[in-house]
Amino acid sequence: MSIHFQAQMPSGWKATSAIRVLRFPGGEMTLVVPADLEEKPAYATVTGADPSDLITLGLWADYARRLGQRAVAVLPYLPAARADRGVPFGAKVYAELINSFGLDQVIVFDPHSSVAPGLIDNVKIVGSAPYVRRATIGRVGSAHDYVGVIAPDAGAVGRAQAAASALHLPLFRAEKHRDFETGKLSGFSCEALPRHGRLLVVDDICDGGGTFRGLAEATGLPKERLTLFVSHGVFSGDAPALRQHFGEIITTDSHPGSAREGVATKVLSIRNILAPYVEY
Repeated sequence: MSIHFQAQMPSGWKATSAIRVLRFPGGEMTLVVPADLEEKPAYATVTGADPSDLITLGLWADYARRLGQRAVAVLPYLPAARADRGVPFGAKVYAELINSFGLDQVIVFDPHSSVAPGLIDNVKIVGSAPYVRRATIGRVGSAHDYVGVIAPDAGAVGRAQAAASALHLPLFRAEKHRDFETGKLSGFSCEALPRHGRLLVVDDICDGGGTFRGLAEATGLPKERLTLFVSHGVFSGDAPALRQHFGEIITTDSHPGSAREGVATKVLSIRNILAPYVEY
């Protein structure tokens, strides 16, 4: 399970809830609430996109409302955010499920596009730029050797530009090239890069890592000069091979894949990032 319940204690402090998740032999989910429970529900965090966790979130939201409390969900990795077009319209299907829970606030982190969060009721979008800065150089003005930010493709330009602005660094754009007949990737190109210093590649999701490996190879730079920041580390397939191309790989624990051994060199706590945005 990748769902966590945070509760407000009688003292006013927030702590992990004593509520447990139980799966019946028939496969259905339920919550086990201790009879002498004094806590109040604060918020639930779901990492990844396991449908069982989403159903459990719905159960928790029902429990919170029946106690007269707000139902707030932290959903950093918005399910089906990449399925924002086509048939079936995955983003809409997941959004309708989430909306059916009647959540008072849904907090998402660096969604793939504006489409999926636009379908969610009471959504709060948190961008990645401030956390890219903190994870790479720390405070503004701190000494560092970064000389630029790279957007790996056209879809990443907006978030990479936001990160570049937060870092006070120039943005360099890369492009994917496809074979017109097959639609398959044929290569990458990138604007001319500085001859010295480190460069930071910024994007939202890393699945198998093929785009980032191809980009790194196209730059011809040694891994010591390249850092990768992705908000959501799915890290499937050949993702460990990224270590051959990037000296540092940074992500959050918004997805269980972030814990895969041999990929990320630094994993940020998504609950620490998003908890301040919860409206009680």
